[in-house]
Amino acid sequence: MEYVNAFWVGGLICALVQILMEKTKLMPGRIMVLLVCTGAVLSFFNLYQPFMDFAGSGAAVPLAGFGHVLMKGVKKSIDSEGFMGIFSGGFKAGAVGCASALIFAYLASLVCRPKMKD
Repeated sequence: MEYVNAFWVGGLICALVQILMEKTKLMPGRIMVLLVCTGAVLSFFNLYQPFMDFAGSGAAVPLAGFGHVLMKGVKKSIDSEGFMGIFSGGFKAGAVGCASALIFAYLASLVCRPKMKD
């Protein structure tokens, strides 16, 4: 059942984003920022973790999950470092995901030989 919940929740998030892209004049970058901020705000109010417990990867993989990770890191750093944790927590929590995305994108570019768009 975990796979089914992850599939339909992730699909619903993607479908809602697709509707936003087609029915509004929002640019994709703004929609991505909206998703990250939504995940962070829901995490701040402790609503995103129960959602992730229910949906698993369906809630963790979209950009709202990244906002949740950032907010979780900020909360943890504030508890351990105080005020300065506001500035360092998100970087510490999101570093592994960002670094792996860059490394794997670079490896994919070596294999696929990308070309500039005309």
